[in-house]
Amino acid sequence: MIELSVLALVGLLAGVLTTIAGLGGGLLLVLGLSLAWGPGPALASTAVALLVGNIHRVLMFRRSVDRAVVGAFSLGAVPGALVGSLLVVAVPERVVHGAMAVLTVLAVLRALDRLPWQPRPSQLLPGGALIGLLTGSAGGAGVLAGPLFMAAGLEGEAYVASNSAAAALMHGARILGYGTGGLFSPEVARHAAVLAVAIVLGNTLGKRLRAFTAQAPARSIELVTLVVCVGLAIAGLGR
Repeated sequence: MIELSVLALVGLLAGVLTTIAGLGGGLLLVLGLSLAWGPGPALASTAVALLVGNIHRVLMFRRSVDRAVVGAFSLGAVPGALVGSLLVVAVPERVVHGAMAVLTVLAVLRALDRLPWQPRPSQLLPGGALIGLLTGSAGGAGVLAGPLFMAAGLEGEAYVASNSAAAALMHGARILGYGTGGLFSPEVARHAAVLAVAIVLGNTLGKRLRAFTAQAPARSIELVTLVVCVGLAIAGLGR
């Protein structure tokens, strides 16, 4: 079991990472905590914490949210996340872990510019549905929303803010599904509260660090984090 102090540190780092790089913190949390707790509790705890963290990030960059892009994406992503979250309680643990590993590999390939898929803005709704389904069932799939939002012409604070707005909507749908599936408990709520506070603090710190972080270092931070998570998953540490 992870100590609350360690949990708070991981949440802080996740908040900083997502605010600087635009994504990656949620994947860090889900992969890391699933190794210690198993997919169910990890997905439920992070869903609540990431909802709070993304709402806070949206408020920080609220003037930069592209409502048209977020709206089109969320029309598919929200129902997809709800369906995925309802499925996760019936899916074997090894299948969920496998999905998490696949998502991480895809994210690394994208960060290395080895993923040739370049979606068009018109693909926001169907792309959102697929990403929402993966997010609800395996967590961390929000990193795949990056190419869609970039294809729609978003960058800088608009990219971070719009990604966070869409993620908040997906996490809300996930919470509804996990609650229906009975994944929440007093212990999960306690962990979620610690993570939420830590992520908010990480967001605030990350916003200050953005002024000193160029695009290339931000991509490097994201890539290193994902590679570390993959290594832990392959090694089976924390189980």
